[in-house]
Amino acid sequence: MSHDHSHQTGDVSDRSLLGAVLINSGLSVFEFIAGAVSGSTALMADALHNTNDAASLLIAYVARRISKKEADDRFTFGYRRAELIGALIQLTALILVGLFLVVEAVKRFANPEPLMANWMMIAAGVALGVDVATALLLWAMSKGSLNVRAAFLHNLTDAGASLAVLAGGAAVWRFGWSWVDPALTLGIAGYILWMSVGMLKRTAAILMETAPPDLDSEELIRAVEALDGVRDLHHLHVWELDEQHVALEAHVVTNVPVDARMELRNTIKQLLHDRFHIGHSTLEFERPADACPKPVQPEPLP
Repeated sequence: MSHDHSHQTGDVSDRSLLGAVLINSGLSVFEFIAGAVSGSTALMADALHNTNDAASLLIAYVARRISKKEADDRFTFGYRRAELIGALIQLTALILVGLFLVVEAVKRFANPEPLMANWMMIAAGVALGVDVATALLLWAMSKGSLNVRAAFLHNLTDAGASLAVLAGGAAVWRFGWSWVDPALTLGIAGYILWMSVGMLKRTAAILMETAPPDLDSEELIRAVEALDGVRDLHHLHVWELDEQHVALEAHVVTNVPVDARMELRNTIKQLLHDRFHIGHSTLEFERPADACPKPVQPEPLP
């Protein structure tokens, strides 16, 4: 019964993502028109960012659907990394958008243009409502998924950008400060770049099969070697399959009889699961006399 309920929840989440794509696409068209009419680069920046978000949400939707496919003969670990690839595409696109906005803001500083503050505020107000609604929609789905979290942060950033454009429009209307518009554009671009680079590093680290950032390999080795019957642990490899699943393979040197190794293996696996949150481990047992040599660490480059 719980199995069916899980799928229903997943279908609702997928429909929510698809609905968010349509809403953000419509908002982008509205903001582009408003930005062209008002002459606001900040509003155009927000529109461009929203266009990127709509594409990002679509990528998140497709990646999420692919990641649910079961493992097969070719993809023996399953398709769960599809969401990481989706996040990588989204974040790379966001960085390009951020760099483009920096160039456009600098151009507008050099060649200021008249602005229609009323259009800026109306469009920014509408965008703010849509951005907050979309971010709330994605918040519950963002836990445990860099793919959806990237889309969530996009919309959260959009909400901040829309609020900034709204305040900028008020400043232009009240004080005539046209320089506020490109200044806001630079601020939006800077935040986009800062946020995207940080998440891109995390995504790339998982795709490069690095160990979890909170894992202490030396502590893990000491914990396993402290078990009765374990003489040595070497050729240790730990990597993240995705954000929720960690895998390990290692050689275990032991002098316990062959018929007792299954019990030792289960003890090690339980330790790895309970203490280090490693759910998938492959262990190769060796006798002390037949143990393979430990790998030699390469010397550092001069």
